[in-house]
Amino acid sequence: MSIAVISITKHGVGIALRIKNGMDRYDRLYRCDVYAQDKFRAYYSNNNSINWYNEPTTALIARLFNSYDALVCIFSLGAVVRLIAPYIKDKRSDPAVLVIDDRARYVISALSGHLGGANELAKEVARILNATPVITTAADVNETIAVDLLGREFKWTIDDSTYSNVTMLSAAMVNEESIGIYQDSGEVSWMQRLPSNVKLFRSLDELLASGQKALIITDRLIDKDHRYSEMLKRSVLYRPKSLVVGVGLHYDTSKEEIASAIERVFSENMLSTHSIRNIATLKRSIEVKGLRDYSNENNIQVVYYTKEELADVRVPNPSEMVNRYEGIYSVAEAAALLSSRGVLIVEKRKFPPNLTVAVARVKGEHYA
Repeated sequence: MSIAVISITKHGVGIALRIKNGMDRYDRLYRCDVYAQDKFRAYYSNNNSINWYNEPTTALIARLFNSYDALVCIFSLGAVVRLIAPYIKDKRSDPAVLVIDDRARYVISALSGHLGGANELAKEVARILNATPVITTAADVNETIAVDLLGREFKWTIDDSTYSNVTMLSAAMVNEESIGIYQDSGEVSWMQRLPSNVKLFRSLDELLASGQKALIITDRLIDKDHRYSEMLKRSVLYRPKSLVVGVGLHYDTSKEEIASAIERVFSENMLSTHSIRNIATLKRSIEVKGLRDYSNENNIQVVYYTKEELADVRVPNPSEMVNRYEGIYSVAEAAALLSSRGVLIVEKRKFPPNLTVAVARVKGEHYA
């Protein structure tokens, strides 16, 4: 997390340096840069870690707002509001903004408390300064489920088709309205303590019949099923990273061939590509450019296995042809099973001339 700490007073520079020293202990977790007005340089002439500026603070904020994950402003809340107002867009893109008074008594989470991480950062900065964190988001003060953060630690995403419902569900959660939850894939440890207004349903049909607003965690394309269209208008749909795509391919298999095959397999089996955790395949002496390009464009990790590792995996569809060319009886199915440690939910599908795709669902601390 890149953090800009901005000070406009002499006391503020000292506070900023305390924050930086505290954050630097986390090594790679945070990158903390201090910005201070040049007129205070004489007081800190021996410190080379400060970025001194002469420009108006309005210009500095304009320059830094979209360059950092977080801004920590050591001046009044009113001044900060006026300074950042022209640049605020939405909570999915705005940086976290904290405000700290000139005596470091309070650390206020002012913008992007949840998605931007301002609330957690405020707590950490307050710990460093021995100050009081000021957090006003209702989910936090009521200690209930933060709808827009659910599964974030597991890299879940909210399906775009239901993102507009986040505000509605968040309000329902803090107002303690009855809310249903359905989950059929992904990590389940988050459910250890559910609020009293939340009920777990074992099937989508039960949830549908209840008429409740809902949080739904699934890697299936239920949004393509007309039976659930009305339910999804009052729900937030989360995509857990619960699927592994195993691929067998040739050196010259193109990015376009891979994309088309995966899209087709997922569409035909009513699965969401947003739930792909990683791709798994055979490690070759030469990298397959098409796979690398597909991985980079879609930000999906590729996990490689040796022939010896794949040879030990029992698969439902071993192939003499694959064994003739690769020296093992399976690539796509074996790689998907080995990487997921789970169950094969789509057996291998061939796409002539040289591409095979299989899909497995991750197990472990997950639903089967």
